[in-house]
Amino acid sequence: MSFKRRWPIAILSCYTAYGQADRPPAAVVAGIPVNYDEARVGTYTLPDPLVLANGKPVRDAKTWTEKRRPEIVQLFEENQYGRVPGRSLGMRFDVFEKDTSAFDGKAIRRQVAVYFSADKSGPKMDLLVYVPAVATKPVPLLLNLSFSANSNTVNDAGVKDGEVWGPDKKKLPASKSRAFGKIDVVRLLDAGFGFATIYYGDIDPDFAGGLPYGVRALFLKPGQAQPAENEWGAIAAWAWGLSRALDYLETDKAVDAKRVAILGVSRLGKTVLWAGAHDTRFAAVIASCSGEGGAALSRRNYGETIAHLTAPARFPYQFCANYGKFAEHVDQFPVDAHMLLALLAPRPVLLQTGDKDLWSDPKGEFLAAVAAGPVYRLVGKQGLDTEQMPPAGTPILHDIGYYMHAGGHGTIPSDWDQFLKFLQMHLQRPS
Repeated sequence: MSFKRRWPIAILSCYTAYGQADRPPAAVVAGIPVNYDEARVGTYTLPDPLVLANGKPVRDAKTWTEKRRPEIVQLFEENQYGRVPGRSLGMRFDVFEKDTSAFDGKAIRRQVAVYFSADKSGPKMDLLVYVPAVATKPVPLLLNLSFSANSNTVNDAGVKDGEVWGPDKKKLPASKSRAFGKIDVVRLLDAGFGFATIYYGDIDPDFAGGLPYGVRALFLKPGQAQPAENEWGAIAAWAWGLSRALDYLETDKAVDAKRVAILGVSRLGKTVLWAGAHDTRFAAVIASCSGEGGAALSRRNYGETIAHLTAPARFPYQFCANYGKFAEHVDQFPVDAHMLLALLAPRPVLLQTGDKDLWSDPKGEFLAAVAAGPVYRLVGKQGLDTEQMPPAGTPILHDIGYYMHAGGHGTIPSDWDQFLKFLQMHLQRPS
């Protein structure tokens, strides 16, 4: 397939599958060769997540939580995603629709404008929330980070018409953008879960030069034109937006805010992994095809690499500037994807991939999950408990989960069977 710069594609359907067509993988991307041969992956040594910066081993959960985990978070902030500010003092929620019946009476719908600052003309995001109408107590909820506006993400005519970024760096009505498969909210409601979604473009644009149009511009210091080399890129901004959505959900009495899982696909899979790693309030993470910069090991020379991600014509704006320093020196990268997954412990994380998605390196994601296992075991949870990569269609749904469908990048209907099963196993309390 071609990996030229293109506008993001929403690949978030419960029943309408989106899978990239099987095409010969590109041999060169952004002028950089791409390896798809396991024999040419090379040898590497992963940093040990259970060794402190001073060289002492981590032997108990307390040392992990209080000492080693903060060290690793800081390394990711400094070298990959960038440091982020806290919640703005001027942030406010405007619940502009309350307790409206939806989906033939199966759901109660709420719509919320989240203003990121006291200036209502500045960046804001629309949060769409559904809870089961029959619920008598707070429910667990799946929070989705979407490639498109809320009105394009669900099949509900009552949702406010949204806007999306167009190719000219201007927003256009979502109804005029390309349509994609929509998430089957009713299926989640019937299983006892709430559902919420936000459009990532409401938080920060997904294009080079988008800084002035998004939330990051609110936090620039006087005279500062760009974030510092260790300050947030777009992925960290999107993750920050997920945390602000959770801020609202903590105020919603119909939602059990201690049981909120987050879902994202592709670059938004990278985003939910970092959001969950950085904000421990999230109870679980489902990351679809997150690949390089997400769950795939960077030290494996396979598919996309740091060099491909940070090439000037591709996506350097999604990360802090320091990340590009490791494009030609990945052996000097102080962290790797297994450490990102380890930061989620003891909370459950599910990695979903596709066996034809060579660019995202499904084996690299599996190996990262294996290498995160010792941290999960240290805190009393279950890793993959195998070093044998399962074939397509065979799920592992432990506290670290892995599921590879037969197909390419994104989600297909069978993935949602596993998503729901994983959520029920880990977030649904016995009746």
